[in-house]
Amino acid sequence: MAGRAPDGRPEDGSSGGELAVGADAFERPGRGLSVAVVGAGAVGVTAAYDLARRGADVTVYEGGSIAGGSSGRAAGICYDAFADPLDAEIGSEAIERFRAFAGDETFPFVECPYVWLAREEDAENAEAIRQQVSRMQDEGVVALEMTPEELGERFPALRTDDVAVAAVAGAAGYTDPARYTACLAAAANGAGATLEPHTPVEVRCEPPRVIPRTDGTDDGEREFDAVLVAAGAHSKRVLEDAGAPIAMKPYRVQALTAAGDLSEPICYDATGEFYLRPHSDGILAGDGTEEVEADPDEYDRNADDGFATDLLERIGHRVPGHGFDLERAWAGLCTATPDRDPLVGEVRDGLYVATGFHGHGFMRAPATGNRIAAEIVGDDGIPPFDPTRFDGDEEFAIVEGMTLEG
Repeated sequence: MAGRAPDGRPEDGSSGGELAVGADAFERPGRGLSVAVVGAGAVGVTAAYDLARRGADVTVYEGGSIAGGSSGRAAGICYDAFADPLDAEIGSEAIERFRAFAGDETFPFVECPYVWLAREEDAENAEAIRQQVSRMQDEGVVALEMTPEELGERFPALRTDDVAVAAVAGAAGYTDPARYTACLAAAANGAGATLEPHTPVEVRCEPPRVIPRTDGTDDGEREFDAVLVAAGAHSKRVLEDAGAPIAMKPYRVQALTAAGDLSEPICYDATGEFYLRPHSDGILAGDGTEEVEADPDEYDRNADDGFATDLLERIGHRVPGHGFDLERAWAGLCTATPDRDPLVGEVRDGLYVATGFHGHGFMRAPATGNRIAAEIVGDDGIPPFDPTRFDGDEEFAIVEGMTLEG
């Protein structure tokens, strides 16, 4: 068998876990280790799958249903177009695993180019795109700068006469987040993990343990060698109650689907501050970020009045002549940190967290789940994402995740 590299991937450079390979594909450094995963979203179930394949005895607790939180409301956009070296590496690893896991019996992964652009009046974002492309190319990311003429020729659906500069990344696509999460949950179960949906828990530390509560009843405390909190927007509250505060704030975002005709590309209009991607027989699009902290239990899950009308008008400017008709609009939650990097790693002895992804949690899930699993069984973590770089009581402003800043 191949050995393990520090990031949790096989030393032979493969993606580290096609679903059909099965649990015996890994050496099993986690054998005998008991781990609780709190949260059955994309990151949590991926981590559970990779932990189980490493031999750990895994129990996944979820207060609601599998993918019932932010993962089920995510956009499903996936790309490796990051200028930061670590982000690019994680993005590339995630894309590789999406491709490896996808299939007729699992979930679809549709290859689709990712375009981001700035308009003529937006000199700041135009220069940011030029610099990003150069840095991406230095990191081996397949990204090309395009003139408006080149963009229009390659993607005739897009309006380009007001574009100052655009870029395109080829290692990109989209999928169904709920189906991905259900697939990985089933794979984790098949690899030996126990799934406990509709089982809210309280977390305690020193030593790490959980108190399951079903129907409001205390089901008794369970001690584990490690507890991973990957509960999305609820992670802050769960860890605060455990006496391990983190520097994270949930915030509300909005999206919609509309019927129409668009096969490609995925597009982020930096000047118009919205994204869109093909979806079934139309598009999925979003913006609507509220830069205030949200209550993960009490936030409004419906889109604001006027949100869909305004966004569809902006989409019609960028993709003219397609007549997109609103199907539905909704709101979900993303999670912010002071430096816009996630919190992934050990926050107390045996207590781990994976949150704070600024809207990029789903697209990073295949890589993040693998790497936090590797850290829990004793490999290196992701030092720049170490949650203890903050005290947990920092004051900071929420900024939109889909942006050219940083």
